[in-house]
Amino acid sequence: MLVRDSRPEDMEAARAIYAHHVLTGLASFEETPPDRAELVRRREDVLARGLPYLVAELDGRVVGFAYAGPYRLRSAYRFAVEDSIYVDPALVGQGVGRALLTALIDRTTAAGFRQMIAVIGDSANSGSIALHGRCGFRQVGVLQAVGFKFGRWVDSILMQRPLGDGDASLPPD
Repeated sequence: MLVRDSRPEDMEAARAIYAHHVLTGLASFEETPPDRAELVRRREDVLARGLPYLVAELDGRVVGFAYAGPYRLRSAYRFAVEDSIYVDPALVGQGVGRALLTALIDRTTAAGFRQMIAVIGDSANSGSIALHGRCGFRQVGVLQAVGFKFGRWVDSILMQRPLGDGDASLPPD
């Protein structure tokens, strides 16, 4: 498996993967899958901020994608990012997510970010919670019943991981 920077031509595969998760799961709180043009716009926004947008490729086929976005837009949050990871449903649990998250952690650390936040949809999303735990995240909170999808209230789990020095030193000026 190859984890690499995404390219514009990867966005149709990313759209198909994401649409599956939007329509069948609680990892995303979107209820209608965005079209390819919207995902292209979102990717361009991530890249314009100097953040990574990665894909996992297996046998020449995109089987997952991940990106880091700003945790919040106010300036005091400028050293914190939020991760997003989506994997082809046929390959969930086979190391694709871990490869993507590990690369995302490495890239954002190298870029000088100090904290990574995971906002995980559904407190029953044991796969994503376990993945993040294996990659050094710890649970820091639960936002109870903040989403409503598929006819029920859904929690968000907050997990956090320091990047580089974390809060052990001041960031560069």
